[in-house]
Amino acid sequence: QVQLVESGGGLVQVGGSLRLSCAASGRTFSNYAMGWFRQAPGKEREFVAGIHWTGGTTYYADSVKGRFIISRDNAKNTVYLQMNSLKPEDTAVYYCAAPLEGYGPIYTIRDKYNHWGQGTQVTVSS
Repeated sequence: QVQLVESGGGLVQVGGSLRLSCAASGRTFSNYAMGWFRQAPGKEREFVAGIHWTGGTTYYADSVKGRFIISRDNAKNTVYLQMNSLKPEDTAVYYCAAPLEGYGPIYTIRDKYNHWGQGTQVTVSS
């Protein structure tokens, strides 16, 4: 059974930084692309960033490009999201996600992901 556990959320001021972590277990982590999504109150869950199973390719939503960095450490079965220059509109619950099939591309569509963490709250105050 795949388990994803996020950590690292919190309250930060505008312009600040946070690093989210997502620890995975239950299958061979290195075979799967990983994604980060977020959901603000009253809004749909949206794609934020994804990383290929090889770690060689990343993809970002336009809203976070140049500010967020996704990375992975396969030895630790962990994917990270470094968030810099945070804005109030980045306030949301952040989720990491894993697809059903391995050796695949980076998916930006929520329905392509079958496994989700419990989420971690990020609040950016102005």
